[in-house]
Amino acid sequence: MTVFTDQTRERAREIIARYPADRSRSALLPLLHLVQSEEGYVSPAGVEFCAEVLGLNKAQVGAVATFYTMYKRKPTGDYLVSVCTNTMCNVLGGQEVYDTLAEHLGVGHDETTADGKITLEHAECLAACDYGPVMTVNYDFFDNVDAQTALGVVEELRAGGRPMPTRGARLCTLKEMAVQLAGFADERDGAVADGSPGEPSLRGLRLAEQHGISVSGFDPNTPIRSKAEADRAAAEAKAKAEAAKPAPAAEPAKPAAGTAATGSTAPDVKAPDDKSPQVRTAETRQPDASTAVPDAPGTKVPTDGAPPAPRDAQAAEAAGAAANPPAGDGKPAGDDAGAQQRNLKEAQK
Repeated sequence: MTVFTDQTRERAREIIARYPADRSRSALLPLLHLVQSEEGYVSPAGVEFCAEVLGLNKAQVGAVATFYTMYKRKPTGDYLVSVCTNTMCNVLGGQEVYDTLAEHLGVGHDETTADGKITLEHAECLAACDYGPVMTVNYDFFDNVDAQTALGVVEELRAGGRPMPTRGARLCTLKEMAVQLAGFADERDGAVADGSPGEPSLRGLRLAEQHGISVSGFDPNTPIRSKAEADRAAAEAKAKAEAAKPAPAAEPAKPAAGTAATGSTAPDVKAPDDKSPQVRTAETRQPDASTAVPDAPGTKVPTDGAPPAPRDAQAAEAAGAAANPPAGDGKPAGDDAGAQQRNLKEAQK
């Protein structure tokens, strides 16, 4: 069984410390990337490690690790080559790219070459339809590829080179990428200094700038508070709001018994504003002349009358069954008078 290094354990503690104490299980996703950065995949030992440091059981960790395709469950090559074969890329030649690579490398979906360099996989969608057909190497994009372009990329990888992606930073191995996905900076010289955005992406940014579209009031440095801190802040805000309210005006003198200021004999009810807008809207939805408004003072809201007698229910059931004959030979539901009688008696208890 793998014994994880002291550096991995230190990084695990750092990851967990990013989250409030009562939300530590949220650290599971980056922790899975962390163990993958050491082993190249999420092994049973990696699952056990994550469960141990988070106080979860292995079934809980395994359920997450098997849900996301970025967590590999068997040893993976240094370079994960993913070819999009979904509708848009397929129409543009994505399947031809995949078939060419599979034949050249001698592997199929989710298989690794004998030298351990390349793992090939179908990708259902790489979310880059405007650049199709596309493939990624460790999640960095190579846009508008064809069979020969893809062959050139994998041959350069097998020779020890690192071809430059169309967009993004220079390539790294899958283990190096997993470190970044766990939330740690890429320490290689110039790792984030290369690359350029694609023209469709720039077009979208230009349109946003032209029309003044931006995210307002967002501070990326806002810390994530624990639930206890959030509750405390909410209580303090409520107390300040209560303290800022003006003092209530003196109540007018009550009228003599048996009379009312308005001359109405209707019983006093709470004002509508005492209820939340959602409750008030739900209670007064679509009122008409025959629909009582519960908030109206003195209004008597009609209530359901006495339940129908068993024979009335039976008559209604029979009429409904007669008006809706079954499509086939089956009998309509409820034609057993004995069963109907029992059900009505049980409902009345």
